[in-house]
Amino acid sequence: MAGRIKRIARGIDSITKAVWDDSGTFVKLIILVILIVTAAAIPVIPIAIIARYIANR
Repeated sequence: MAGRIKRIARGIDSITKAVWDDSGTFVKLIILVILIVTAAAIPVIPIAIIARYIANR
């Protein structure tokens, strides 16, 4: 079970790195606006932070 959670966390971390870390400031701003306007930021941002913590642990 722990291996599965770590594998899922690595996948989420990989996606967030591809979308967030490799993007410029303007793209990050657009992503944040879309997340806030659609209220998706509420579940998405904490999940991404927790997944990054688990994947890098």
